[in-house]
This record gives sequence, structure tokens and C-alpha cells, in this order.
Amino acid sequence: MDINAFFDAEFDEHLDLVDKTREATRAPFAKLVSICTNALNEGNKLLFFGNGGSAADAQHIATEFTVRYINDRRALPAIALTTDCSALTAIGNDFGFDYLFSRQIEALGRPGDIAIGISTSGNSKNVNLGLEKAREMGLVATGWTGKTGGAMVDLCDPLMIVPSNTTARIQEMHIQIGQMLVGALEHTLGLSKA
Repeated sequence: MDINAFFDAEFDEHLDLVDKTREATRAPFAKLVSICTNALNEGNKLLFFGNGGSAADAQHIATEFTVRYINDRRALPAIALTTDCSALTAIGNDFGFDYLFSRQIEALGRPGDIAIGISTSGNSKNVNLGLEKAREMGLVATGWTGKTGGAMVDLCDPLMIVPSNTTARIQEMHIQIGQMLVGALEHTLGLSKA
């Protein structure tokens, strides 16, 4: 393997996707910022969830809300539904892996909260069941995905679809979108010093 060629090809694919993602997600991102601003102003919270790398993204972004992004400011209510090992293992054992997120949304979600499901394929059954439960309960069901959007297309509004079939590249864009969401909300909520 030519390591330099590999290195360049990875960066080239990433850079190409940045421009495509910028155009594909501009409108849904603006809509997500608006609904999250309204929800947080009304005392609601953000619920993030996904599997594997998307679980890590959920945890990372929820933490940016509850701690800080750039400047110190008040904590914002965000929860990653991927962190409670007792709940995850009990739900998985008693109800099945497919219900990891829907059970937690049923317990923790309230009308007006924002559910943000993350799935690179859009077809993760437990994520989609969580989004279905969110809609049923009056939460706003939103999502970040890739490829064609999968089943999430019919479950989320807004839905940000990263136009790629490469899981790693999709995840790179998801973390970019997540951090941009925190930064944008700090501005719209009047919490940014910039």
C-alpha cells in the first residue's frame, strides 16, 4: 500500500463531501436551529441517540450542551440516551435491543422536547422506533443520517442527509453538524460572547 496515496485519498474524499454536505444540509440545519431554539426557550430538552459511532456522537454533542462549546455559559438541557448502562442492559434484556431508545423516550421525553436520532444508514431499528415513540408522544422527531436517508426519511422533520455511502465520512459530517448546532444555538439563545 502506498501510504501517501491512501492519506491523500482519505482527505480528498472528506473535502469533496464537505461541499456536498454544505449544500444538502443547509435548509434542514436552519430549520433544526429554529425548532431547537424555540424548544430550549420554552424549557424543553434535546434527546440524542444512536448506535456505535453514532452513540459516541450523541454523547459528545449532548456534553457540548451541558458543559460548554466555546465560552462559559449556562448549561443547556441535553441528554444522550446512550450512557445509562443499567437502563440499556435492562431494556435490552427484558424487552430487546430494538427498544433501547423508545423506552427511554417514553420515560424521559415530554411534548415539545426534540428527539435527535443519529444513524448513518437511516435504517437502525432501535433509532427508528425511538423516533416513532417521540412522534407518538408529541416530541419533535429529527435526525442525522447518510446514504439515501433510509426509513428516517418518513420519520424526521427536519432530516439532515449526508450525501455519502461511506460510514466514516458520514460520521465526520455528523460531528461537524453537531458542533455547528451547539454554536448556532449559543448565538440564537444570546449566550455567545462573540
